[in-house]
Amino acid sequence: MPFLLAHAVDLVVFFQLRDRLPHRLASHFGSGGRPDDTAGQTEYVLVTTGLLIGMGLIWMLIARGVRGLIATGWALAGFVGAVMAAVLYANLRTPVEFPFWRVAVAVGVAALAGGAGWWVARFVPSVLPPPAEGPVERIDLAAGETAGWARHAGARPLLVLAAGVVVTGVVVLTLSGWQDAVAPVVIGLVLMVFARPYVTVDRRGLTVSTGRLPWPRIRVPLDEVEQATSRDINALKDFGGWGYRFRAGRSGLILRSGEAIVVRRRNGRDFAVTIDGSADAAALLNTLAERRANG
Repeated sequence: MPFLLAHAVDLVVFFQLRDRLPHRLASHFGSGGRPDDTAGQTEYVLVTTGLLIGMGLIWMLIARGVRGLIATGWALAGFVGAVMAAVLYANLRTPVEFPFWRVAVAVGVAALAGGAGWWVARFVPSVLPPPAEGPVERIDLAAGETAGWARHAGARPLLVLAAGVVVTGVVVLTLSGWQDAVAPVVIGLVLMVFARPYVTVDRRGLTVSTGRLPWPRIRVPLDEVEQATSRDINALKDFGGWGYRFRAGRSGLILRSGEAIVVRRRNGRDFAVTIDGSADAAALLNTLAERRANG
C-alpha cells in the first residue's frame, strides 16, 4: 500500500507540472547538486512506476506480519516517492539544481511515513505459526552420557555466486585498477565466509556460526527449547526468500528449500535452519533440552 500511495502522488505531481517541465528532465545529480544525466518525461514515468511497484512487490513478500519491516517499507516508500517528486520540482528552475535540503525533506517524509506505517501495522495480526509438524523424536542417552552433533549447512549456489563475484573483482583489477576491484573482491570473500555456516547441537543448545569467525553467531540455549523437529521448508513460500529471514512468529537461516531443523522456543516462536541430517540434530536437541529441564 505505501508504494502504491507514493506512486499515485508522484503521478499526480507529474501531470500537474507536465506543461511546465522541459522535454528532457535532469534525472541524475552529481557533486554540488549539479545534473549529470537526463531522461525523457516518458522515461521518468516508466522508471518511477517500475521502481515503486517493483519495490512494493518485493516488500510484500518479505514483510508479511513483521511490524518493524512494515514500518520500514512505509519509510522507504515515503523517501523514494519524495525524492522522485523533488526531481520534478528541481526541473522547474533554470539552472537545474538538487540541493541537499531536498534530501533532508525526503528524510523527513520517510520519518513521517514510517510512523504512519508503525501505526498501521498495529492492525495487522501477528499470527504465530502452527506447532512444528512431524514427530518429536529423541535419542536415548545413558545417565552421565553426552553427545554432540555438527555439520556444515552448505549452499552450493551461494558458493558459486561468491566465486563469480571474486573472479569479477579480479577481472576488474586487471582492467581498471584496484579502486574498482576492492568492492567485488570483498563482497565475494564475505559471501564465501557465510556460504557454509556451521551448525552444532550440544550442551549449549543449537548454535549457528560461520565456523571460522567468532561473530556473527546465533544460539538457541537449551533452556529456550520447547521442542525440535525435522521438516521440509519451502524457502519462498515459508520465508519469502533466502538468507537470514524474519516472519511473523518465526525466523531462520534459509539457504535453500528442503530439509531443515525447526526449533519451537518457549516463547512460541520458531527458528529454522536448512541443513541435511536435521532429524538426528532435532532428536538430540530434544533429548538434551529434556535432560536440562529435568535437572
